[in-house]
Amino acid sequence: RTPNVFAYYFLKQCLFSCHSSEKPSSVEFYIKRVRLHVESPQPSVSAARGSNITLPCHYRYEPEINGPRRTRVKWSWLPANGAGKTAHETDVMVAMGNRHRSYGSFQGRVRLHRAAPGDMSLVINELHQNDTGRYRCEIIDGLEDESVTVELELRGVVFPYHSKMGRYHFNFLGAQRACEEQDSTLATFEQLFAAWEEGLDWCNAGWLADGTAQYPITTPREACGGVDLASGLRSYGQRHRHLHRFDAFCFSAAPKGTVYFLKGPRKLNFTEAVAACTTDGGHIAKVGQLYAAWRFMGLDRCDAGWLADGSIRYPIAKARPNCGPSEPGVRNLGFPPLHQKYSVYCNR
Repeated sequence: RTPNVFAYYFLKQCLFSCHSSEKPSSVEFYIKRVRLHVESPQPSVSAARGSNITLPCHYRYEPEINGPRRTRVKWSWLPANGAGKTAHETDVMVAMGNRHRSYGSFQGRVRLHRAAPGDMSLVINELHQNDTGRYRCEIIDGLEDESVTVELELRGVVFPYHSKMGRYHFNFLGAQRACEEQDSTLATFEQLFAAWEEGLDWCNAGWLADGTAQYPITTPREACGGVDLASGLRSYGQRHRHLHRFDAFCFSAAPKGTVYFLKGPRKLNFTEAVAACTTDGGHIAKVGQLYAAWRFMGLDRCDAGWLADGSIRYPIAKARPNCGPSEPGVRNLGFPPLHQKYSVYCNR
């Protein structure tokens, strides 16, 4: 690990000691080691789905050195939903000089920023909803190996979701599938905690991505754990992923496309609603898309309409009389018979 210049200095001092006619009682040798430092000015980064994002990573030597080094960088990723399971980091990109290689779903979407010497920041294009997690930037220089991690979070909204058959019908895999069908993912603990901090209050337990079942309470009450417990997340802990049944807490990132209320002269049954959105150049909106449009686009409509799962909902950004509760939110009228007539929300 010792640079040649320091090795030369060591050898020179040794030769002097061995051949000097004056044999000193002691000879002091001092070798200053070059240290590799890897840093990130941002331990966490948040972004919207579909955007381009840069995960910062910089390296430097102390003391500074002159001349090129054969430095290699390796970016790896631990998915956010890997927590609580046997999960491993997977390779994202490996680069040395002008040569680089990307892997898996990141192929063609990642590159190094390299805006300045020592800049090995990772640029991810077309951010996917499941790109969240912990990214590790590892710099390798000979025997030196230092790394730093950056958490990537998506801006989004958490919403409770239950089966059309009623409450507590999902096992863990069923909850995962239900969220994915609504253009969302199972929420992480951190996402549910953030939603609770923003006021989410829900008295039914739902699966989270780590395999626990929890629910957020802002106003303690007898039917939701008791009035003596403080507000917060109530947890059942780890549950059996096949046997136990709960609802789901889904996480929807910023909308992809535009969600809109389809105006028309008449109400539609579910089959007619699906066809009407297709004729209009889009498709019937999913629950996660409606929540994201309400949260990020301010979609506000006091008209109930069909969604892709067969439910009837409508988004209220500004609460007002005759439009449900006094707080903003997405109103849910449940799963009526598919022959009943309503309006429809489309996505294009």
